[in-house]
Amino acid sequence: MNLDLPLGSDPVSVSRRIEMLEHVLERAIALPGLRRKVGLDSVVGLVPVAGDVISAALGMYIVWEARNLGMPKWQLARMTANVGIDTLLGAIPLAGDLFDFVFRSNSRNLRIIRKHMDRHHPHTRVIEG
Repeated sequence: MNLDLPLGSDPVSVSRRIEMLEHVLERAIALPGLRRKVGLDSVVGLVPVAGDVISAALGMYIVWEARNLGMPKWQLARMTANVGIDTLLGAIPLAGDLFDFVFRSNSRNLRIIRKHMDRHHPHTRVIEG
């Protein structure tokens, strides 16, 4: 993954920042023996209360960036609900940590953003091979 993080407010820069943060939060660390990657969201979520607050703040940053793209309020509400569900259920000891491993709110939100970008900012479309 390209680590060059753009600072602009144009749709391409915002999209790249969101994708980078989603990667760090959801799939940056490969677990040995498993074919599944985890990210900062799952690791920080192991710390009671503070970890869940940090994860929620980072997830809401993605929603804030999506707002900067001009996304409709109903999509922002759906994304906020994803972060809220992840935060509330992730706060449950042990069961919440397993839930964080399965429910990837930031990946779900990235899919919502990509659909919006493809429809409203087609010049940002990236073809992956």
